Amino acid sequence: MTDPSATPAAVSDQGPAQETEVLFYHLERQPLEAVIPTLLEKTLERGWRAVVQVGLDERLDALDEALWTYRPDSFLPHGRASDGHPEHQPILLTTGNETQNGAGVRFLVEGAETTSFTGFVRIVILFDGNDPDALQKARSQWKAAKAAGAPATYWQQSETGRWQKKA
Repeated sequence: MTDPSATPAAVSDQGPAQETEVLFYHLERQPLEAVIPTLLEKTLERGWRAVVQVGLDERLDALDEALWTYRPDSFLPHGRASDGHPEHQPILLTTGNETQNGAGVRFLVEGAETTSFTGFVRIVILFDGNDPDALQKARSQWKAAKAAGAPATYWQQSETGRWQKKA
């Protein structure tokens, strides 16, 4: 299987499709700051906006900085919900569960969780495979997504760095 971010989901003129895909990315070989910029780039390339919900306030600064500096020749246009005019942000960083920018894709990172698996084209849950608490939260979110009837897939990085579908 190939990386699901390379396969567009259906989006109508009215916004996200009815059924939300839920993708779980098990981070073992690279940290969040190395993985999420590529996923966000692919999201923007498809014309989708993104909201990135961070579970911890103190991690918001690190993620904000990473999106400005992840490559010397590029940056990802983004802002925080607290910066003002969140509706104008292609990528909105927040610690809350609001979606003030009309995002089609919701990223949940650093322990952020959701109770609803609808209203988006995709929900992407990235978790640190070296953190027992993060693993437990991801398992809980997997069970909740499946119980909600959402199509869920689990992706893990190979030794060569490519994402492989495991479930």
